[in-house]
Amino acid sequence: MPGTRKQVGAIGAQTVTISFAGFNRAWAAWTADRLERRGVTVVQQRWDPPVEVPLEESLRDLTLSRGRVLVILSDWYFQLGPRSHEEWNRALREVVAADPDRFAAVCVTTSALPGATSVFAAADLTNVGADEAERRLLVRLDLPTDPLPGSVDARPGIRYPADTPEVWGGVPRRNTRFTGREELLSKAYRALQDAGPGAGVVTLHGMSGVGKTQLAAEYVYRFGSEYDVVWWVPADRRALYRQKLAELAPELGLSTGAEYGERLRAVRDALRRGEPHSHWLLVLDGADEPEHIWDLVPTGPGHVLITSRNPEWSEHNSNLVEVPVYDREESVAFIRRRAPRLTPAEADQLAGALEDLPLLLDQTAGWLNDSDMSVEEYIELLEGGIDQDVVKVSADFPLAFQTAWSILLNKLKDTVPESVDLLRLCSFFAPGSIPVRLLKEMPPGELPEQLSGLMNDPLLWNRAIGQLRQYSVVRLESHESVADEASSGESLYMHRMVHQIIGKDMPERDRQEFIDVVRRALAAADPGRPTDTRLWPAYAEITPHLKWADVLKSTDPEVQNLVLNCLRYMYLSGEYRAGIKLGARAMDAWRELLGEDYSRVWDLRYHYANLLRAVGDYAGTEAIERAAVDHLRAERGPQDLEHLRAASGLAADLRGLGRYDEALNISSWILGAYRDLLGDQDSRTLNAQNNLGTSMRLLGRYEEALELNQRTLEARRRLLRPRHSWTLYSEINYATDLRLLGRYGDALSLQNQSVRVHRLVMGSDNPQTLRAEHNLALCQYRSGERAKAAALFTRVLERSERVLGEDDPLTMMFAASQSFFAREHADIDRARDISEKVVGGYVDMLGEDHPYVAGTRANHALILRNVGERDHAHTLLEEALADMTRAVGENHPWTLGCAINASALRNLVGDPESAAALTDSVITRAVEVLGRTHPLTLSARIAHAADLRGLRELQRADKVETEALGDLAATLGEQHVHTVSARSRNRPYWDFEPQMI
Repeated sequence: MPGTRKQVGAIGAQTVTISFAGFNRAWAAWTADRLERRGVTVVQQRWDPPVEVPLEESLRDLTLSRGRVLVILSDWYFQLGPRSHEEWNRALREVVAADPDRFAAVCVTTSALPGATSVFAAADLTNVGADEAERRLLVRLDLPTDPLPGSVDARPGIRYPADTPEVWGGVPRRNTRFTGREELLSKAYRALQDAGPGAGVVTLHGMSGVGKTQLAAEYVYRFGSEYDVVWWVPADRRALYRQKLAELAPELGLSTGAEYGERLRAVRDALRRGEPHSHWLLVLDGADEPEHIWDLVPTGPGHVLITSRNPEWSEHNSNLVEVPVYDREESVAFIRRRAPRLTPAEADQLAGALEDLPLLLDQTAGWLNDSDMSVEEYIELLEGGIDQDVVKVSADFPLAFQTAWSILLNKLKDTVPESVDLLRLCSFFAPGSIPVRLLKEMPPGELPEQLSGLMNDPLLWNRAIGQLRQYSVVRLESHESVADEASSGESLYMHRMVHQIIGKDMPERDRQEFIDVVRRALAAADPGRPTDTRLWPAYAEITPHLKWADVLKSTDPEVQNLVLNCLRYMYLSGEYRAGIKLGARAMDAWRELLGEDYSRVWDLRYHYANLLRAVGDYAGTEAIERAAVDHLRAERGPQDLEHLRAASGLAADLRGLGRYDEALNISSWILGAYRDLLGDQDSRTLNAQNNLGTSMRLLGRYEEALELNQRTLEARRRLLRPRHSWTLYSEINYATDLRLLGRYGDALSLQNQSVRVHRLVMGSDNPQTLRAEHNLALCQYRSGERAKAAALFTRVLERSERVLGEDDPLTMMFAASQSFFAREHADIDRARDISEKVVGGYVDMLGEDHPYVAGTRANHALILRNVGERDHAHTLLEEALADMTRAVGENHPWTLGCAINASALRNLVGDPESAAALTDSVITRAVEVLGRTHPLTLSARIAHAADLRGLRELQRADKVETEALGDLAATLGEQHVHTVSARSRNRPYWDFEPQMI
């Protein structure tokens, strides 16, 4: 009988061909998975019929496949081409109705479809769960619906497309007008799937306006069902990227505190381990500067998709997929979907005039469809230009873009003029994500009349937003509700091309008025406490916008205070380079605007000098601070608080320059002044006490440093909080002093705990965390935990090189430690290579006479000794000993350590008498400075015993050795590595460790 359905096997041996629009790939994949579990052979075929081929012919081609054709019906299936409903109805009646047994369908949309689709007798899969959808699919294909065997049903399958991944955040709304790009989507998918664990990184790169972000969003929607976690992160700025990535922690169910650093560390660790989810997709949108964030790209079993204008991502283990402009067919198809009233020929004309640039096609076709203007008239405007007095555009853009934007802006001015005001207001934020909620949170009285209505009238606001969205000028960020448009103004996204052309050209009166509003909005958002790590995400959001709001030209005290707080945040969070750029620009601007002696300029000098000092420019900061000290002392007197703050900076500069006695004198005087003015428990007094302890340590006065730092730590724990960054800093200082005094167990215990808290509170890549980890590695090394120390030394150095750069003072300090560890326990060639770089770096930064140069040269001499270059090593060590003596004096522990090493080389080159005399002298001085049982003194005693044996004074040598071994066992323990080594008569050596200033 006509219309009687046959079993699938009557036509093909259990084979089904799924025909689907690319937009519905997730439905096709799920359907195929459900059928293949039941033994059906499935072929997936994307439906994209050429425009020039009659629709009937394309439908008949489907019947060439084996088995039944299952069509996934959606409005997208019928839009491809695009074709009218009339064309579709005619083709369906002719092809499908004539052979209904070859076709079946499921419907995944509630949108209106061509009437003749009823011939498919489609199973409706909308608004049902996965189990019911599967049952309906099987019934439609005349397949058994019996439950599968447990082993088959338990296999991991593809997620039901109507179910979103368990974790989903930040993803832009799906662009229902997305067109083409099938090859690019497939290429990106294959690259990620074929990558091994930890290497699934793909970068979509291309010029502005080609649709990289839209392509990434479409990838997420098409393939998102294959992931348990999908997280979209703006990556144009490092600080914002870190903040948004940290926000994933609670979504993953990670048990963390509120601190930003703790969440960031937990997220990166969870992604690396693949726990609780191994199938994750992270999208980094707008990552145009890979050198700023590549070290933060997660590794692990998941995938990373990046959008960027920068092809240099290929140097960071990423596959590149270039995103070009549309090809002409894509342009025409897109325009006709965006502007249905245009014919294919008109769409082709428009695409050519707009150079196939997707962003421009989207914006232009949208309003052209609502306009009475013909394509020919529009192209005449493009070619002839428009009245530049109406809307000016920048000459920096291609002509087509300039003129098209002028036309669009005029259209907006005529329909919803408030939308142009909103656009111009947004241009004073950084491009990308724009926190317009900061504007809406301002009191109405602080807004100009022109903007007050826009910000306080929800209907007008939504109308302006709606118009801009309609023409693809902005998009709403994904966390806003589609249904609740009244609340949709928290954050907008503006493309950099749109931002640039809007920002460059507007009436001067509007410019001044709008920029002042944005400045005040940013100032109002200042949390006010940059030392509080819990508030760093807020500063990370604010700082990118300072440049665009031109805050440095403001005379508003609140705006100026915002600049100073942001500089402080950048210093404490380790964003040194960005802080230095801002500080330099601020110095120039404020000197011109406010004058050299304005009080805020002195504040600015202090913050700017801190940032310069952090990267090792001690000579530069000394000049800044000395000028400030001299001026403020003369103008306000020595007890002035700003003078004391500048003097503290000068003392730090002197410590950096190796002028420790001068620094100590200034630090001692400053502490006394603060105590007189503010008392013992003020935070500024404690900072001065901390700085005095640092000066003591650098002079080798370790006991005094320990006593000061212990008092500072205890006071900070009481007055601040245990997790405050300054309290944690005191823990590093105190643990360092314990270690330098040979109290390795106590130092290790404290530093181990402190490192855990540092990682949680400040994040793994914060410079202070790196300092804490470095000191922990030294504690482990001195305590004999060499395997742990080896891993930590390497990890700290690698992260510092990535985050701070190879020439940063911290990086060089870490490299010095890595070098002397590698010399004894790893790779002598690597040790030599690192050591040469460290010595050269310190010479360039600090000059030939600095004690760090002498100390690292002494370390390098030990490497030369180990590779057999004894004469060279001896010469270098004698020079280092003389230089260190001149720099810090003959009784400094650094000089004594150099002397221990020099005595060993004197023995090697055949001068045992001089060697014995030197170690004898070292013992005398070390006992006086450090005590009889300090590790350095004990090393000198063991070395002296070896020198005496070299002189054949065996009885005396045995006596010195026996006493020293007894003291070593009593001090460090019988099984400590130093004790065991000395008992084996391995001659001790000393490693120079550059210290924090």
